Amino acid sequence: MDHGPETSDLRANPRRSFIRHTAGVPIEVRAVDGGAPRTQQGINVSKGGLSFISDRAIPLGSTIQVRIAEVDPPFEAEARVVWCASEGDRHCIGVQFLSANDAFRARMVEQVCSIEQYRREIEEREGRVLTSPEAAAEWIGRYAGRFPDA
Repeated sequence: MDHGPETSDLRANPRRSFIRHTAGVPIEVRAVDGGAPRTQQGINVSKGGLSFISDRAIPLGSTIQVRIAEVDPPFEAEARVVWCASEGDRHCIGVQFLSANDAFRARMVEQVCSIEQYRREIEEREGRVLTSPEAAAEWIGRYAGRFPDA
């Protein structure tokens, strides 16, 4: 698995830095200069940003506010749109966080969301009800080694 490009690779193809680890949680996206937040689905977190599916394109270079309310406290960060690809009537948007601290925090959010998704899947598939700490311990034992380094 590619653990991310060098900086020159990112400039050549910014999409290469987005590793597909879908957390599948809703995120709110809003233009920094105002406007109502729009809820989007499908987070793919990378070393420096994330991608999501939107019903509208967002211009390259735009700065947006990203909010994930499913974690406590909610994750909020500013990011810059670095790519936008049309997929039928939807758009896949890639953003890069403006601070390294926000990028690190987003990866922690992704892990928390992945653990919660695992907890729900085990309950549906096996009928086992796990507490969040039990799910975290199992998830770490099974999947943490495959989770790319930050």
